[in-house]
Amino acid sequence: MVLKLELLSKEMMIKPSSPTPPHLKTLKLSFLDQTSPPFFAPFIFFFHHGTTDDHGRSSQLLKQSLSKVLTLFYPLAGRIKGNDFVDCSDDGALWVEARVHGFLKDVVENPLMEELEKFLPLEPHNGDDSKLMLAVQVNYFLDGGIGVAVCVSHKIGDAFSVVNFVNAWAVTAREGDAAVISPPNFGLVSSLFPPTTEDLTGSGFSSTLGMTTREKIVTRRVVFDKQNLAALKKSAAAESSRVGNPTRVEALSAFLWKRFREASRKKTPHGSVKKTFRATQNVNLRARMNPPLPDATFGNLWSLANTTEKPSETDDDLVFQLRTSIREINAEYVEALQNGKGHSEHLRKWHERFSGEGEAEFLEFTSVCRFPIYEVDFGWGKPVWACITTFPYKNLVILMSTKCGDGIEAWINTGEEDDIYMGAGSLTPTPKL
Repeated sequence: MVLKLELLSKEMMIKPSSPTPPHLKTLKLSFLDQTSPPFFAPFIFFFHHGTTDDHGRSSQLLKQSLSKVLTLFYPLAGRIKGNDFVDCSDDGALWVEARVHGFLKDVVENPLMEELEKFLPLEPHNGDDSKLMLAVQVNYFLDGGIGVAVCVSHKIGDAFSVVNFVNAWAVTAREGDAAVISPPNFGLVSSLFPPTTEDLTGSGFSSTLGMTTREKIVTRRVVFDKQNLAALKKSAAAESSRVGNPTRVEALSAFLWKRFREASRKKTPHGSVKKTFRATQNVNLRARMNPPLPDATFGNLWSLANTTEKPSETDDDLVFQLRTSIREINAEYVEALQNGKGHSEHLRKWHERFSGEGEAEFLEFTSVCRFPIYEVDFGWGKPVWACITTFPYKNLVILMSTKCGDGIEAWINTGEEDDIYMGAGSLTPTPKL
């Protein structure tokens, strides 16, 4: 089914309900912000609303509560200036509304990537061409359903930050006031990870490294239910002599990495140079700092854990390899990032991710399974479904919990010429949600 969307409003800016004080007008980017890629992280939250005749009231509720919460999240109403700072100018967040000539259940029960992207307020891949920090699109379905799409610039925050912001906005909508929200300390991350004044391009680094156009990426969603995950955990434990009880994410990541290697080797001509395979895991730094930072800390607080598997190695304990790499991102690693000694290592890992020169192949994992995505409630109840859309990278897997919490959705981005499921699709048909 092809959905038609009718724009009800466009190019509207929602500004903070109170002006940002002069001493908060400039927010320096942290080193981790400076090295984060320039695209918009897209999340869509779908809700049953139950009525089709009060879209005007819903629109006012959402706009007014967004304006109120932006007084606390004031950088999101600003504009980025180069790769140095955000001008907290109160210019506002982009606001778009659309009427969907279709039903919520059709989207939730049969999600298609090309249809989901219609619900977004802008093209996420064009972050490098935009100075915006935040864009929102509210989509009204014929059956009363509502889809709230939120895009936040990755130059100012990671996925955890986006979800925390949406929850703060939802609480403000429910309570009618942002006073119940603890104000984020936006200067904290840049003080903990001071920005560099060095020319990053001089070291061969570019925050756009590895990014590609939307047309060259195919994204599919594969659902692993409770039984699938239990079987994968059992199999991973049997294959590992050092990890007796792997987590669901570890077992699924190892399974997908193994399938990825098998699919890649099938494409390699017999007798050609053997490839090196690497897995990259995006690691949340909040809990790995000493002392740990609260989960609600806003900013880019992530780094990369790279795992290399060479064809000559006989050790195929993938779960142990993945776990070992993540454990290397510890308090000492974070401390080196803070004092500048770890900058070169951070940049090396990022550069290594995309500089295989043909003999190395990467698969990257990002897990948002423990994020409070299904806690978002604007007053209509929790989402019936929440999702992401395409990210501008090949060979990227994003893992999200299902609504019930027992399963995991794997959103797999590959090149248009590659095996999209890496052999996994036949195991896990997409169920109705």
